[in-house]
Amino acid sequence: MPGLLRDYFVVLPDSVAGHTVAGQLPAPEVTGAASAPTMTGVASAPTATGAVPAPAATGAGACDVLAVPHPSGRPWVLARPLFRKVSHLRRGDDALVLIGPDRVPEAVLAGLLEGARDRAGLERRLARLPGLHHVVAHLSGETWVRGTASGLRRIYHARHPQAGTIASDRPAVLAHLTGAPLDDGALALRMLDFLPHPLSRRALWRGVHETGAGYGLALPVAAPGTAAAPGPREYRWWEPPPPELSLTEGARRVGEAVAASVRAHVGGLDRISCELSGGLDSTALTFAARATGPAELSLLTVAARDRYSEDETWARRAVAAAHDPADALAHHIIPADQAPYFYADLAATSAELNDEPLPVAPGRARAHLLLGRAHATGSRYHLTGYGGDELFLGLPHAYQDLFHGNPLTAWNHLSGLRHQLGWPLLPTLKALLNRSAFPQWLAGAVTTEPQPVTRTPLLSWGVRQSLRPWFTDHARTLITEEFRTAAERAEPIDRWRGRHVDIDAVRMGARHFQAMEDIGMTIGLPVAAPFYDDRVLEATLAVRLPERISPWRYKPLLVEAMRGVVPDALLARTTKDHMSSDEHQGLREHAPELADLWTGSRLAEHGLVDARHLLRLAAEPFSPVLVEHSISSTVAGETWLRTAENTWPTHQLTPTTSEAVQ
Repeated sequence: MPGLLRDYFVVLPDSVAGHTVAGQLPAPEVTGAASAPTMTGVASAPTATGAVPAPAATGAGACDVLAVPHPSGRPWVLARPLFRKVSHLRRGDDALVLIGPDRVPEAVLAGLLEGARDRAGLERRLARLPGLHHVVAHLSGETWVRGTASGLRRIYHARHPQAGTIASDRPAVLAHLTGAPLDDGALALRMLDFLPHPLSRRALWRGVHETGAGYGLALPVAAPGTAAAPGPREYRWWEPPPPELSLTEGARRVGEAVAASVRAHVGGLDRISCELSGGLDSTALTFAARATGPAELSLLTVAARDRYSEDETWARRAVAAAHDPADALAHHIIPADQAPYFYADLAATSAELNDEPLPVAPGRARAHLLLGRAHATGSRYHLTGYGGDELFLGLPHAYQDLFHGNPLTAWNHLSGLRHQLGWPLLPTLKALLNRSAFPQWLAGAVTTEPQPVTRTPLLSWGVRQSLRPWFTDHARTLITEEFRTAAERAEPIDRWRGRHVDIDAVRMGARHFQAMEDIGMTIGLPVAAPFYDDRVLEATLAVRLPERISPWRYKPLLVEAMRGVVPDALLARTTKDHMSSDEHQGLREHAPELADLWTGSRLAEHGLVDARHLLRLAAEPFSPVLVEHSISSTVAGETWLRTAENTWPTHQLTPTTSEAVQ
């Protein structure tokens, strides 16, 4: 089965060519539970959405597409949202479309749209909602579209030869509509474990561009008497808040934001599920979900093979603390011997066409098992604690920021961290006093030299990475040139190193979470990570740095935010389990599958990897090379490329539009 684009939307110009493009949209085959129930729910949406299903081709590839029109009646926004909801309102020439986890009532839409004279006015009103929606608006003769500041929802655009600029949340849709070829430079970059800002924005197809998180895309209309509209413009709509709040006030805001995000996803649903790993993040969301009052709440824990793991013990404690005879709460523990190792069932990744290769792909079978078990409980929505580490754990880079205004406090905190991590004194001081600019750092952020894996002070703009020994000279050249070119015009996300790294880490994690969402679509279960809500990110960044992170407290902001929701005994956990042994063992258990992967390697055909070197490593899973260098991103690139090169079925769609709301 080729990769299927199950979920997407596009924004089209008001022109005959735009209407023609609408009929060329990919209409992937509808398969089983992945869409049937949800499509019915979308199709029967209340009239407040202002959108109706557009008739699609009949037969094996038939699917429903929602159409929101331009005033002319031509299609403006076409969406196949599956689990997400499309809310729409038009007032005269102004219109607003929100695509997110919950349906926004008409009265709320009216309060957002009416009186908003420009983008800034509308953005101030949108800040009242959980920050989980794609936004498409038409104000003052201009269409603009944006995702989220966290990067959970992204926007791409490309120029169609006849229709001009079209936008979408899925780059593969734009590649399909414009005939864009794959970009080897962007593909080579994805073989790195971490792709820092701004290189993370490099789309995998030539001519397809990603709008930066925190930025929107303005699509001006054609001037009277002309056929072509001006090109798109990016504008910044989001700025991180100043870190001014105390821990007490910040914790209150974080708690409120988490609760609102959870309600936006699962509020009012009768049967939901949560991944309860036993860690602090998943425990917090479990109790937040319980507070929404579902009739049935299923909690799922994957037991660890490591006998020293503490997760299962803490998960059982959480269930015991949450137990109430009035609640229909079920705890499902998946035995360790049923949990796949990493690199299991690599061929199954072809069922999802992600926007890009993601290093979490080798763990796909494990995630599929968990979500499949959750779906089997009858859950209508599944919550995870993804994003908690990036938001609340705190990265050492932040002490660079603190050092500028409060050097004694910064050194006090950093000394505690230095002793925990074994950082030598002089290298730590040297790193702390380093003032290199972001472009300078970015130009040298990749190297052919091995990097020390321990006792390395992490106080710069990010993590310096080594090029893998199985990369070809061509791949090395492409990667280093990409970094050097980006450095020539690169600007950091924030002028402060710590905030730059913090925000970039959140956005990187949000990208990785897309793999979970796409697996959920394959199974037929929506999956959410409420911590990636913009309001949660904003509340976190607004807290004063020395109170937000500490070398002597584990996630102090999250602990205080959930006090009174999560029992104090559970908030006392200060440890975190890791699954590195499952990854190393997976290299041995699935060596034959890895060997098959490198036989006829697509990456090798593109001249990016040495397939013979990879075949040798597959036969030597405990090679020192694999101890020093992770292979997960290369595996992800190979499996993604095989999926992306398969074409998906297409059918001519003739969208019809309806103005249900005036």
